[in-house]
Amino acid sequence: MINIFVKQNSLVRKEIYKDNDDISIKSILWLDLLNPTIAEISYISQTYDIEIPTKEEREEIESSARYWEDKDSITINTHFLIKLGEESLKDETITFLLHKNILFTIRYSEFKIFDEIEKRVLASPRNFEDGFDLISKIFEVRVEKDADMIENFARDIRSLRKGVFENIYDYDEVLGGLSNLQEINTRLRDSLFDKRRALTALLNSNKVDFDVKTNITIIVKDLNSLIDFCVANMNALDNIHALFASQINIEQNKTIKIFTVVTVAMMPPTLIGTIYGMNFTHMPELDFTYSYPIVLLVMIISTIIPILYFKKKGWL
Repeated sequence: MINIFVKQNSLVRKEIYKDNDDISIKSILWLDLLNPTIAEISYISQTYDIEIPTKEEREEIESSARYWEDKDSITINTHFLIKLGEESLKDETITFLLHKNILFTIRYSEFKIFDEIEKRVLASPRNFEDGFDLISKIFEVRVEKDADMIENFARDIRSLRKGVFENIYDYDEVLGGLSNLQEINTRLRDSLFDKRRALTALLNSNKVDFDVKTNITIIVKDLNSLIDFCVANMNALDNIHALFASQINIEQNKTIKIFTVVTVAMMPPTLIGTIYGMNFTHMPELDFTYSYPIVLLVMIISTIIPILYFKKKGWL
């Protein structure tokens, strides 16, 4: 599906193929390609004389594949995050192509941010003179959404830390939570790095006017702050991991102490029982009437004394 935003008396949204009347290129602000077919991509490429990157080119990670510029156009491939449920994120590459002051966006997933941008564009068309104003606003809103995700993510980290400290979760839950939060933080950080790289390159373009560059500079500063926040979150996760490992060590030490106390406490009665189990012929205690209860009493006392000793030392 291709939505086209045209400047007429006001800004109008149309859908190519359904509203395929004569549209002046100079009046076009934005063409949004959502899940475009091969035929739609071919139509846009031929009509506007642009080269739309293939899926392989969109997913490449080297800098030259994420941003490139020629005399007529600028192409940006960057990661936007999609939230999958409550505890996972997915990277989706969005292509922004600026050609003759028109913004072309190619995407294969629904994003609430684009619905929000559409509403803003239609409500305040005077704020968007060309595609550069539009792409600046898209990145501004996207970074705001990323900031909200990072804030929610930080709350999840604090909740996990509290749970680990108060022993609310079992070991499997803690390890699963840590792994999931580390994965989310990595995706957030990589997405922010990718946006910063694209916007920094855009700042160096002579096609961008002063006002747009000023706004992009502010966005880049915000990205730097969010990246620092991600680094702090990663350090917090490392601290939780260290705290969790320390708790495991403490629990293991407690278990070892208990086994040590039991072993030491059982050594004297075991020794006594071993002595009287040797079955020698001449053992005078065997003929004594009260030898059995006396030996039992000695064994019990010899068991209690080590326990009391370790309890006094704080092992129990």
